[in-house]
Amino acid sequence: MSLTFTKLKAEFRCINDSCGATYDLNEIVYECRKCGSLLQVSHDMGALKEKSGKEWKDLFDSRLGSVKFPNSSGIWNKREWVLPHVEDSDIVSSGEGLSHLFNSERLTKHFGLGGLWIKQCGISHTGSFKDLGMTVLLSQVKHMLGKGVKIKAVACASSGDTSAALASYAAKAGIPAIIFLPAGKVSQAQLIQPVSNGAKVIALETDFDGCMKIVKEVTKEAGIYLANSMNSLRIEGQKTIAPEIVQQLEWKVPDWIIIPGGNLGNVSALGAGFEMAKDLGLIDKLPRIVLAQAENANPLYLSYLKNFEEFNAVDAKPTLASAIQIGNPVSVQKAIRTLKKFNGVVEQASEAELSDASAKTDLLGLYNDPHTGVALAALYKLMAKGTISKGDQVVVISTAHGLKFTEFKLKFHEGKIPGTDSKLVNVIRSCKPEVGAVMDEISRFLQVNA
Repeated sequence: MSLTFTKLKAEFRCINDSCGATYDLNEIVYECRKCGSLLQVSHDMGALKEKSGKEWKDLFDSRLGSVKFPNSSGIWNKREWVLPHVEDSDIVSSGEGLSHLFNSERLTKHFGLGGLWIKQCGISHTGSFKDLGMTVLLSQVKHMLGKGVKIKAVACASSGDTSAALASYAAKAGIPAIIFLPAGKVSQAQLIQPVSNGAKVIALETDFDGCMKIVKEVTKEAGIYLANSMNSLRIEGQKTIAPEIVQQLEWKVPDWIIIPGGNLGNVSALGAGFEMAKDLGLIDKLPRIVLAQAENANPLYLSYLKNFEEFNAVDAKPTLASAIQIGNPVSVQKAIRTLKKFNGVVEQASEAELSDASAKTDLLGLYNDPHTGVALAALYKLMAKGTISKGDQVVVISTAHGLKFTEFKLKFHEGKIPGTDSKLVNVIRSCKPEVGAVMDEISRFLQVNA
């Protein structure tokens, strides 16, 4: 049975069930005009269910590894679940998705789990998972421009990775991009990416939350389109991480998914992807979700301790996990709804804990960014508490490439992060260019690693 793209429909729908207002995807709208709640992209599930779960799996498997555009993208090879109305000519893609599911016997044995995989979402065009949502947003913007919608530029507030993704995809589409960054709070590797791609980069003397306030006001101006994750088009790309994981696990569902969270869009994104896969018969159960926050930016963790009965923004303190240094996340409503559905847990990690966790697993072959360190630290802590059991199967979401955070790695191995385990520090040794001196160094190294 085949489905034509024209038969499939998607629209914006208010997440407030008692409201349920809908809007056309070509409308410039980010929050419900009736009740002020966030929106989600809603699909015609009746039409999608005309294919069985087996038919969907066979279709997606047949596209896996394709070199033919657009199936060469891990997002657009599942286009029926994303934006089925967008024509090939409007798709703005850089081959995103299809990222590696890292596994090793040493890693799994180290944690004592039945299986442990690290979903390497940072192995993408600009080095982070933000590419997955940005390909969808820019493709829709290009589609809207073709329909005569007046858009002069796209804009975002960013703690680093969002700006890199937006600037790259906007440049590819030929659409001007405007970036607001918190001055002095973004790594050099992240900062230079949007600059190189020709975006208008504005550094504000504030934190990410302050940048977010500015961009929300700026995008009220006609023709400047918001590209942050409160625009639910972003979630549509990021949700494909979920079916991609189970596809890589031969359509088996892990017990746990651990996600580092700042603005919290990725929680609802993966939740939506798993729910869609279950509703359409590709999987028969849902995993539990852990949301991991830095202790210095932990508003959802504090809310979780009170059973989500209330949520209060915090003033985020500086954290090595700079991309999640967010005290007032815009997607908190969606995140809490998702965590409740998935019997979710929220855990936090101190600066020393996230640094040590990152370093420990680097020694097993990874090269972690500090945000993945937050998720790994949460795994250590939840296993110690017995929440996650030995024998469980766990997937940790790695959101960015470690090479973007060289300063973090240098700082750790120079012993400059207070409270960390000095035994994990790997100091570069100077040595005279003499065979005897070199052999002495090698002997000491081999004795330590015997």
